[in-house]
Amino acid sequence: MIQGLVRYPGAGCVVEFMQGNAPQIAWVLEEQNGRLRLLLPNRRETALQTARILPWPGPAYDKNCSRDAALDILERHKSRRDVANVDPLELWELAQGEVEQAPAEWFAELALSEPDMDAVAACGHALLQAKSHFKFNPPNFEVYPESVVAARLAEQEAARKREELVGKGSAFIRLLWDIHQKKSKASPEAAADALEPEVRERLRRTILSRIADPETSEDEALWKLIVKGLPDEPFMPLHLAQAWGLVPPHHNYWMDRAGYAPGDAWSEEHKEAVEELLRRADEDAQAEPTFPDRPIISIDAPTTRDVDDAFFIEARPEGGWNLTIALACPAFRWPFGEALDKAVFSRATSVYLPEATHHMLPEALGTGAYSLLAGKTRPSLLVDCAIGEDGLVTACAPRLGYAKLAANLCYEDCEAALDGGENAASPYLEQLRQALALAEAHQQRRIEKGAVIIERPDQIIRLEGEGENVTVFLEEDAPAPKAHLLVSELMVLTNAALAAWAAEHGVALLHRTQDVALPKEYAGIWKAPVDVARVVRAMAPAVLETSPRPHAGLGEAAYAPSTSPLRRYPDLINETQIISTLHDGKPRWSKEELDALLPVLNAHLDAAGQVQRFRPRYWKLLYFKQQGDRWWPAVITDENDAFVTVNLPKEQMVVRARRQFFGERTHPGQELEIRLGKVHPLHNEFQLVETREI
Repeated sequence: MIQGLVRYPGAGCVVEFMQGNAPQIAWVLEEQNGRLRLLLPNRRETALQTARILPWPGPAYDKNCSRDAALDILERHKSRRDVANVDPLELWELAQGEVEQAPAEWFAELALSEPDMDAVAACGHALLQAKSHFKFNPPNFEVYPESVVAARLAEQEAARKREELVGKGSAFIRLLWDIHQKKSKASPEAAADALEPEVRERLRRTILSRIADPETSEDEALWKLIVKGLPDEPFMPLHLAQAWGLVPPHHNYWMDRAGYAPGDAWSEEHKEAVEELLRRADEDAQAEPTFPDRPIISIDAPTTRDVDDAFFIEARPEGGWNLTIALACPAFRWPFGEALDKAVFSRATSVYLPEATHHMLPEALGTGAYSLLAGKTRPSLLVDCAIGEDGLVTACAPRLGYAKLAANLCYEDCEAALDGGENAASPYLEQLRQALALAEAHQQRRIEKGAVIIERPDQIIRLEGEGENVTVFLEEDAPAPKAHLLVSELMVLTNAALAAWAAEHGVALLHRTQDVALPKEYAGIWKAPVDVARVVRAMAPAVLETSPRPHAGLGEAAYAPSTSPLRRYPDLINETQIISTLHDGKPRWSKEELDALLPVLNAHLDAAGQVQRFRPRYWKLLYFKQQGDRWWPAVITDENDAFVTVNLPKEQMVVRARRQFFGERTHPGQELEIRLGKVHPLHNEFQLVETREI
């Protein structure tokens, strides 16, 4: 028994109780019916239930002791207890395997040979503070096992780091916001360097992850704490990252949200796989071309580096044409299921933006070894088609071979050659004429089948300058209608012909379908904004599926995209299905396997599609903003009782506004001029603020 320990504290006893998460010493003045009247070291009195007394009361003194003497006693015991040297971790080590729980006096006797009440109390204080190792369950202290201690220590460390992160991180975040608001000229780099490396990295990771996914639940509680008191700004993480210098001005956050790695650096992780494919491509380049005497040509934009389709065409003596389409063939040796394939699958498509092109395949393959470059022999899917004078495909026979192009031509040169000019396309003028005649016949056949063809001038968004000093220019591409018609119709023809061939041979492909009933009067070529708006409203979006259903907008009974295997993963899949059937007698995947693949593939395509849609729109809105207060030519394309929809034909943008901005005689097709305001590129917003009739 510890000398001085009191079982039932009464007047004259030294006791302790918890207040403010710390033990407080007191002198019992009176005990009555389970309640104590206590004298505190600061001379004040307080009342307390006996049950609240810590289980180490004592020692006891003369209950008639004067107040001054009692205070001296309290001070003496308090001093002894404060200076007592008790190591709770050592007590925990000693208690391991001995007891599951014990009172404070047991631990005092474990640590000291002849402990007194001050030693017991000091021991109790130490155990109370060691919450990771002991649990106070009056009158005993439970001894946590080692596994629990490890978990609680980890929790404590995490809590400490979180507190440090919030404390220092909040100040840093506010500084970044002030820098963004131009309220501070402080150096974000210097402020970041002053942070602990772990704090700095956690803040960086948290900000970037919220740019990529604003709805993420990761670090949600931390985020709310460090931005507490700042405005509820949806693009707060982006502003902070730009102020810090983590991302540049005009950062393409859509790429982050899509999980689409920009540029070609992502392929470094797959360097060995790419090098192996390059080695095999070098071997294939030594093969003899399948058609050494046919001048196969491609037609693309001058800046195109990933050439995935080319053609040779000749007129048939009895009328019509023989057409051979050569398609780049990454499917020939593609490592499906391996890490490189999974990375390409997640990209799903190339993304073409004003500031840069981001290729689906590693550039060494997509713009190099697999691209149909003039003078280079490449493995190819060769599609031979016999076509009647009416543009109807009468036979389609795909085969695996090798193509060696005679030339890579551009739209402008082909257009000029068709108009009688002399340039690099002139030696192939007869092919261009035959291809144009076929294109016109094929387009007319599609229109007769109900095709809805929308023609808009091609736009070029040109950027000059860097960072915050970027200037946007919106220009119309050099028109080349015959050359564009030629290429687009050959591609539609080929994809439709391969879909028909696959159906005949029982080969499952991915089809682009639009199975809707369109009014017959909608068939044709539409250019005027009001006509385009009218027919678009009647058309449902095309979907990717395995069933070969019609594509109403194209006027085709079935359409399986296969002509861009370097740029789109669905085309790579379709090419693989065709090649596997030709080589092995059966497709690589069954219809059920393709159905299982589609949801994930569609998700990746949708994500990349958002980048492709919204990023050019961002630059257009910035263009409007940089143009300042001016009038824009526009056409009304739709109206109802509340709103009017206006199209800006040159800029190819649509804005909707309330009828109050327009006159009483407003009608679709009406030309007018409008003023724009509140242009906010980042928020994808702009408003019509004024109109005037022309």
